[in-house]
Amino acid sequence: MNQAFKSRELSFLLQNLAVSLVIFGIHSYLIFYLAADFDFFFPLWQIYLFHFVVTTILYTIINYKYSNGKTDIFNTFMVITFLKMTLAIVFLLPLLLSDFENKQPDVFNFFIPYFLYLFFEVYSVTQFLQKKP
Repeated sequence: MNQAFKSRELSFLLQNLAVSLVIFGIHSYLIFYLAADFDFFFPLWQIYLFHFVVTTILYTIINYKYSNGKTDIFNTFMVITFLKMTLAIVFLLPLLLSDFENKQPDVFNFFIPYFLYLFFEVYSVTQFLQKKP
C-alpha cells in the first residue's frame, strides 16, 4: 500500500472518530434529558458502533480502489451505499420482528445518525477526489 492511501485512511479514521464522538455525545445528552424514562431496544453505543464500522469499511474500499488508479469510483460508491442500506435493515430486523411496543423512537435513533454519517461519507469521498492522486 502506498503512502497516500495510508495518509488518507489515517486522516479519515481520526475525522470519523471525532465526528462519531461529537454526534454520540450530543445524541446521548438529548436522550438523557428528553427521553430519560423511555426504554430503547438498541443501546445507543451499538448504533454508533455499527455506523462507525460500516462508514470506515465503505471509505477504505473506495480509498483502496482510488489508490490503485481507479479514479471513477461512483459506481463503487453507489453499490456500497446500497449494501449499507441493506445492512441497516438487517441491523434493525430484530427490532422490526420483535413485540417491542413503540418502535418509532428506535428507528429515529438509528436513521438520524445514519443520514449524518451518509453526509460525512459523501463529504469525505468528494474531498479526497478533489485532490490530485
